Amino acid sequence: MALKFVPRATMAAASIALLTASFASACSSDNGGNALDQNLTGRGPITYVEGKDVSETGMVKQLIDRWNAAHPNEQVTFKEQSADADQQRDDMAEHFRSKQDGYDVVALDVPYTAEFAAKGWIQPLEGSFAIDTAPLLAPTVASATYNGKLYAAPRNTNGGLLYYRKDLVPNPPRTWSEMLGQCQIARDNNIGCYAGQLFPYEGLTVNTSEVINAYGGSFVGADGKTPTVNSPESKEGLKVLVDAYQRGDIPKEAISFKEGESANAFESGKLLFLRTWPYLYGQANGEGSMVKDRFGVAPLPGKTDVGASTLGGYNVAISAFSKNKATAADFVRFMVSEEAQQIVAQGAFPPVRTSLYDDPALIAKMPYLPALKESIANAVPRPVSPFYEAVSKAIQDNAYAALNGTKSVDDAVAGMQKGIETAGS
Repeated sequence: MALKFVPRATMAAASIALLTASFASACSSDNGGNALDQNLTGRGPITYVEGKDVSETGMVKQLIDRWNAAHPNEQVTFKEQSADADQQRDDMAEHFRSKQDGYDVVALDVPYTAEFAAKGWIQPLEGSFAIDTAPLLAPTVASATYNGKLYAAPRNTNGGLLYYRKDLVPNPPRTWSEMLGQCQIARDNNIGCYAGQLFPYEGLTVNTSEVINAYGGSFVGADGKTPTVNSPESKEGLKVLVDAYQRGDIPKEAISFKEGESANAFESGKLLFLRTWPYLYGQANGEGSMVKDRFGVAPLPGKTDVGASTLGGYNVAISAFSKNKATAADFVRFMVSEEAQQIVAQGAFPPVRTSLYDDPALIAKMPYLPALKESIANAVPRPVSPFYEAVSKAIQDNAYAALNGTKSVDDAVAGMQKGIETAGS
C-alpha cells in the first residue's frame, strides 16, 4: 500500500500516512512478520506440495526421484493434494495462515501466485534465491511476478488452442472475423460453428479474458487492484462473443459447456471450431473419436492476427515458513532446469523452457507444440490480483449475464468494473 504525496502536505495527509504505515506494519505482522527473513540458509529434508499427479508418466514422482538420487542429505517428500484446484488452494492457505513449516515448496495454480505473494506467504526469488529466467517463456515468468517482483518459478504452463476441422477448413483462421465468416460452412454441414467454455465458472473467466485481451482490453492495473476493464476495447471484445452467441454462430447449448461438454461436442463431430486446452489433442485422436485425423490446431484468433491466450499451469514457490529455504531454493531451480523440463514435457505437460518447443522428438510426441508455442508467446496471464477469486467471479457473472441477454454489453463491462473495485473489501 502506498500514498502519493503532494508538495504541500497537510497535517491530515501526514496523519493518513502514519495510519497507512501502521496498517501496513500490522498486515506484515499478520501475514508472517519476519518469516521472510528467517531460515534463509537452512538445509535439509523438505516437503513438496502439489495437486494430484494426472500426468501420463508419473511426472512428479520422476522429478522427485531424480532430485533425491542426487541429494541424499536433502531428500524431498511429495505431499499429493486432491485434483481440485480450489481444494488445493484452500489447503495451502490454511497451512500458511497458521504459519506451519510443513510445506516447504508448493505448486500454485497460476491465478493464486499474486494472492500468496501479497499475503507474505511465499519467498521472493531475489538475492540468494534468484533464478535464471532467460531460458523461460516470458509470459510464464510474468505469471509468477507480482508488483514487479518474482515470487515463484513457472514449472509447467498451458495455453488455449483453436481446434478446427481441417477436412472442412484447410487453413485455420487468424482473426475472429475470419473465423466467424466461415460459420456458413458449419451450417452447410449441419453442425455448430464455434464453442468454448461458457458456463459461469473459471472457464468463462478464461474465455472472456481471451477475447477482451485480444481486442486490447484489460482487467486490473499493475498494482493488481485498480480496475481497468471499463474501456471501449473491452466492450468491443465482449460484444464479439455476445453477438456470436445471439446470432447462433455459437450454439445455444454452449452456454452450459465446461471442458468436458465442449470436448464431447467436438469429438462427436458437432463443431467446426473449439477453443480448449492441449490435453484434448490425444483424446480427439483416440479410438472412438469422430474427428480422428480430421482436425488441426492453431493459436487462438485475435482482432487483427493471433489472439491472446490465457495462461494456465503451475508456479512453484518457497514457503515463507520453511526451515530449509536454501534447499527449497535449489529444488525450485532444479524444477526449471533442462533435465526437469524434459521430464515435464514427457509427461505431456507444456514445459516452460523455450528451447523445448523446437525439439523434434517432443514435436513428434506432441504435434501441437509449434501452435502452442505461438499461443503462449502471445498469452496474457489471468488478472494478477491478490483478490483473484472475487475478480474472476465479477468477470464470469457479468459475461454470463451478457450472453444470456439479461445485461447489455455496456452494463456487463460496468458490472465487471464495479465488482473488481469491491473485490478487496
